[in-house]
Amino acid sequence: MTNPTPTPNPDTQPTKKAQTLPGPLQCLASALISSGFAIALYFLTSSIAQTFARKPLTSTNPIAQNISAAVRTLVVGVSTLATAIFGIVAVGLVALAIQITIQQLRNRPSQP
Repeated sequence: MTNPTPTPNPDTQPTKKAQTLPGPLQCLASALISSGFAIALYFLTSSIAQTFARKPLTSTNPIAQNISAAVRTLVVGVSTLATAIFGIVAVGLVALAIQITIQQLRNRPSQP
């Protein structure tokens, strides 16, 4: 407790750079990747749900049936959530690309 508070060294301080928006092409490429993940997860979710539907519970124990139903619901729910997140991200990135394009067109200097 006797050490004084250290003074910050300006050489090790992170510099604040001006934040620049990504380009529309970068947003669209990222949206394409995200939508690819969303489509793949959609097919995975569908496959999981169909597999669970084809294989009924074999136990007669009510506790085991309740736990099994809860686990199945959790697995399908998490998979559906991941699908929705990637889908929403893809839509948001496309909207960002449109917004950046409009901003670039409005801020373009007029040519004489």
